[in-house]
Amino acid sequence: MISLRDPSARKMLYLFLALVLIVVVLMFSHVAKMVIIAMLLAYILDPLVVRMEARGISRAAAAGIILAVITAIIIAGLFLTVPLIKEQMIQMSSGESSSKTDAALAQLQEVVRAKLGWLGYGDIDLKAKLQEFKAASSKYIVDFIVSDFAGLVITLVTIPFLMFFFIKDALTFKKQLIRIVPNRFFEFSLDLIHKMDQQLGNYLRGQFIDAVTIGTLATVGLGVLSVPYFFIIGPLAGLANLIPYVGPFAGGIPAMIAALMENGDLAAAGNVALLFLGIKLVDDFGVQPMAMSSSVHLHPALIMVACLAAANLFGLIGMLLAVPITGFIKVVITESAQTLKQYRFNRDITLRA
Repeated sequence: MISLRDPSARKMLYLFLALVLIVVVLMFSHVAKMVIIAMLLAYILDPLVVRMEARGISRAAAAGIILAVITAIIIAGLFLTVPLIKEQMIQMSSGESSSKTDAALAQLQEVVRAKLGWLGYGDIDLKAKLQEFKAASSKYIVDFIVSDFAGLVITLVTIPFLMFFFIKDALTFKKQLIRIVPNRFFEFSLDLIHKMDQQLGNYLRGQFIDAVTIGTLATVGLGVLSVPYFFIIGPLAGLANLIPYVGPFAGGIPAMIAALMENGDLAAAGNVALLFLGIKLVDDFGVQPMAMSSSVHLHPALIMVACLAAANLFGLIGMLLAVPITGFIKVVITESAQTLKQYRFNRDITLRA
């Protein structure tokens, strides 16, 4: 009979449990995404809950207030976006374009012919390409509503409620985690949790502050420039900013297209490009040095590999979560290695192994 007192047996057990966890996550990836997002939100918002507790509000009540606010934001977002999607579907299905859109396409056609004609792209019919894009987009939206909209609603309902319980019972979860730790590892575990909380907490909250700041600046700036759907494109730009390297373009390009189609003037798209350039400079030299001062310093190659792997497994949500999760893994490994060196049982484990 195999005894768990044997270090080799324990290692095999831990490896087996890790493999089982990986298989479960891959099999139930959608559930895993909801749980991870809810845990990250709960972790990011924990300092706010602590401040509310200091003012005499119970933890359960604070979690309830946060749940109510997030629910109100989601409902308001649905009320704003659903009519917009309906309007866009009607416009796409009609196959007609406005005079401003035609004027913008004519200007863009001249630019393409003048600048890219030598590459063989001067004869591209942009209006026909736009009609093809509209048809494909309309089909995608219909397919999404039929197959994925119900899942989206379930996700938007489930994540806030999971977050509520993670916030409300955070101390209970931490006590249960510490309770299963053997006595000889108790001090080590507390020290490790404290260091992880400092580094990872500051990093995640810095990411959150960065996304909110960029989203707010983009929303206000696009509103001042009278870009249509600025209240949707702006927050999406802030969210997309979490994706390394790709994020700024993911927010700026849709805004430029919307401005071009609305005003029929390339100058409008140029103004949007200048706006996002200014936001990028503010982000690089103002927001990130303050909000991300406790960064986990991930190598660019590691970030790219993590984003590609997460996108392959979990899609767009995976790309958004790739950097925080990779940062979490790095903090766990580095802090565990550094903390182990401070405790004498590390030498005992090495000798027994």
